[in-house]
Amino acid sequence: MRTALLPERGVGDRLTAIFWRKPTVLLVLLITPPLLWLGVVYIGSLAALLLQSFYSIDEFSGLVVREFTLKTYIELLRPANFDIILRTLVMSASVTLASAVLAFPIAYYAARYAIGRWKAVFYLGVMLPLWSSYLVKVYAWKLILAKEGIVTWVADGLGLGFLLDAALALPGVGGNSLSTSFLGTFLVFVYVWLPYMILPMQAALERVPKSMLEASSDLGATPAQTFRTVILPLAMPGVVAGSIFTFSLTMGDYIIPQIIGTSARFIGLAVYQLQGTAGNLPLAAAFAVVPIIIMLIYLSLAKRAGAFDAL
Repeated sequence: MRTALLPERGVGDRLTAIFWRKPTVLLVLLITPPLLWLGVVYIGSLAALLLQSFYSIDEFSGLVVREFTLKTYIELLRPANFDIILRTLVMSASVTLASAVLAFPIAYYAARYAIGRWKAVFYLGVMLPLWSSYLVKVYAWKLILAKEGIVTWVADGLGLGFLLDAALALPGVGGNSLSTSFLGTFLVFVYVWLPYMILPMQAALERVPKSMLEASSDLGATPAQTFRTVILPLAMPGVVAGSIFTFSLTMGDYIIPQIIGTSARFIGLAVYQLQGTAGNLPLAAAFAVVPIIIMLIYLSLAKRAGAFDAL
């Protein structure tokens, strides 16, 4: 009687047997690298940033004094620094509000009327700007908004140059041209971050049951009443979800304010300049902590509004 000779088990077979008998070992091996990355690189860098914010700068030598103090945070309350924080919050809120107003009809059409090929065209149109270089888009807008740019040329050609001049003459938002004004910075922010508002809003609107719209109509509600009492409340999680992106991205951006607009700084640009040319790492870290605190509060409110369900 012949006996079958099985091949000798290799290292791979032994490891497979161990993972099969003890699946927790495989689970630990799989999640350890991302947890190390999250804990050491991500959370560790944030902890180092937070620690730097409690240091200060020696006014005479310019060196970092590694002693625990709240002096750097007190500096944030100085008029010049507090204006940076307030300016950033106003710009972030304005961009978020404008993006929501512009995105809603686009998202509503895509959710309710676009089907088949047209829905693919919608996604392509929304995503296409995200595929191009960020810097190329910003510099292109700088040329478009320049005094000799397309916007000025079109406004003059249509006889609407006086409206553009009136907008540029507004105190606080105007300037010599759109490319050197807060208004221009606002327009570019809205253009760049608008897709991040459209997509969550469109996903939320697709979840609105058509039966609820039909029931509202059957009960005698006008289209305006249906929009106000049915569509808008159910779409709010998508609006809040999109606002998380537009608000946070505007607060942290330093490239657009550096290329388009006045010389007034925003939080992102202040952090970039303070840790670079100025060499004031503690104040840069303190400025960087401000958006973190604001977004933690904002995210807690967004979670209560059910915004994460629309992401």
